[in-house]
Amino acid sequence: MGWRVGVDVGGSFTDFAALDEASGRLVTLKVFSRPDAPGAEIEAGLAQLAARHGVEASAVDDFTHGTTVGINTVIQRNGVRLALLTTAGFEDVLEMARLKIPEIHNLYSTRPAPLVPRDRVFGIQGRLRADGSEHLPVDRASVEAALEGARATGAEAIVVGLMHSWRSDLHERQVEAILAELAPGMPVFRSGAIWPIIREYERSITACISGYVQPRVAHYLDRFAATLSGLGVPAAPRITKSNGGVMGIAQAKAECVQMVLSGTASGVIGAGFIARECGFPRLLTLDIGGTSADLAVLQQGEAEYGTGEIIGDFQIFIPSVSVTSIGQGGGSIAWVDALGVLKVGPRSAGSAPGPACYGKGGQEPTVTDAAAVCGLIGHSALGYDAVRLDLDAARAAVGSVAEKLGCSTEEAAASILDLSVSAMYADASGLISRFGLDARDFQMLAFGGAGPMLACFLARELNLAGVVVPPTPGVLSALGGLVADLKSDFIRTIYAPLAPSSLALLQDSLAAMRSEALAWLLEDQGYEGTPRISLSAELRYQGQSFEVDTPLQEGWITDGDLAAIRAAFDAQHEKLYGHADAGAPVQVVTLRLVIAGARPKPALPRLAAATTPAEPAAEVSTYLDGTWKKVPLYQRQTLLAGHSFASPAIIAQPDCTTCIPAGFSLAVDDHGNLLITPPAR
Repeated sequence: MGWRVGVDVGGSFTDFAALDEASGRLVTLKVFSRPDAPGAEIEAGLAQLAARHGVEASAVDDFTHGTTVGINTVIQRNGVRLALLTTAGFEDVLEMARLKIPEIHNLYSTRPAPLVPRDRVFGIQGRLRADGSEHLPVDRASVEAALEGARATGAEAIVVGLMHSWRSDLHERQVEAILAELAPGMPVFRSGAIWPIIREYERSITACISGYVQPRVAHYLDRFAATLSGLGVPAAPRITKSNGGVMGIAQAKAECVQMVLSGTASGVIGAGFIARECGFPRLLTLDIGGTSADLAVLQQGEAEYGTGEIIGDFQIFIPSVSVTSIGQGGGSIAWVDALGVLKVGPRSAGSAPGPACYGKGGQEPTVTDAAAVCGLIGHSALGYDAVRLDLDAARAAVGSVAEKLGCSTEEAAASILDLSVSAMYADASGLISRFGLDARDFQMLAFGGAGPMLACFLARELNLAGVVVPPTPGVLSALGGLVADLKSDFIRTIYAPLAPSSLALLQDSLAAMRSEALAWLLEDQGYEGTPRISLSAELRYQGQSFEVDTPLQEGWITDGDLAAIRAAFDAQHEKLYGHADAGAPVQVVTLRLVIAGARPKPALPRLAAATTPAEPAAEVSTYLDGTWKKVPLYQRQTLLAGHSFASPAIIAQPDCTTCIPAGFSLAVDDHGNLLITPPAR
């Protein structure tokens, strides 16, 4: 038995969690991310793990990695320059999208610019019918013209998204073959191969996001694998997936769309593990890293899953942990627009140069700089001694915004923090409403480098039941990699009535998916345990525009029990919308099968019981709720089970800082979690 290592690469820091399988000892670490030299952060982290904790590379027999490279690429819009080839007449598919505005109550709200602008979208002559039969063959001349146009606009890769490729990808494969002949070095991504779902926009935007991030993700994964090999790590590395599972490097490079939410899913996996082990029934997770703030819902330790999750400005239609990601990380840059309005994000300072207070040459003000100016951080070393805070640089950066706003530096810093919390509030309240939940029943599990810093402020606005801060919140996403199971999704678009005439199609589709799933887990992944298989279907009443994902039992399909499927759908519709129509015909749009193989989980240690009251290490000045005040500073390692005290307070630890405004109270449980309770309302 050796070491299991989980790693999460974020926009600013790379987090490590290492578990000694023999003793159960868990050690953690943070190092700066290196987007300029992918893989260097892995080398630096493993070197420090060896030096500080005796974790030798040769003893690592399991290595799981979660990364935010994909999602950060979309949020910051610095992916590959794409062209889109679509069926002639559908060139506006990305521009039109679903004709929704981002803020339904703001008539001046505008939709974001598409990932592929209209001048890089080209129509292809040729048409398939909805049943997959050919109406018009692919016109080679139109493909040649499209390629010439793509090259003229500087396209570096091409997405091919043609009509009805969910039913048949014949035309897409023909176009791909022509492109391979005419431009052999040009990367080509086919929508029908990436995720063959019905609806043109949904399939096209998913394919575009996959193509947009693929070169950067593939480059990163190549460097990552080479680094591990060069360091003598014997374990074949795995990558966390958007659906909360893990996969191998080769699959991750080929199906990078499945790992766009890799890093955010890792955090939710870790949060679910904490929730199950410690008995937190209902949680809203808040993961704030360097670039984004990620929100998810957990009930009984299980995440909500779905499709259509928001990635920056866009939805992505692959099965994934239901995470809402917005550009409000600790490194998000504050700026003043032409009208004199303060804005925060989505552009991030990343790890190089990073926030101004990191002393690495950054000059633009970030959320982290605002926290430093307000005295919320900087009272001990940050990021496991990776950062020594430069308060003068932070004040100078925030001062540039204060000058434009005509206010003091402290007021500008507080406004930056308030604006960041406000943006998170808008998305968090929407996430809670989507699942029909009552916020008052939920606690917030705060993690990531900046999550505990802002969690209480957000929980106060959402009227949550409280905040939970786990023992090592800054590296919880890395812990998620340690506990993630092998997991993969398989789909078939059915698009048929729920009727006896469709039973053979349902049974054949289920059998094919089951065979593919078992081959993936038992043969490709080498899993030797007992697989877990779950099945669901996207169903709707005939005439509805969208579907409801409904859990099913395999036996209902294999035994032909359509009535049981119908009853399950009616019950799910009733649960979500408060009504069901037992007399309406039902359509099956998609079948989805999920296979998983459990991996060993570590045991969480118990914290020693306190025998004396908690004692602050010092008093520090903080700018909270519009005024400077003295606040007790506690060191996290001195807090024991049973300790409790009132706020305001600051709690410092190597991986993050927890800020508790006035009116809250805190207690420490047996596992070392901080249980923060808001004032009664």
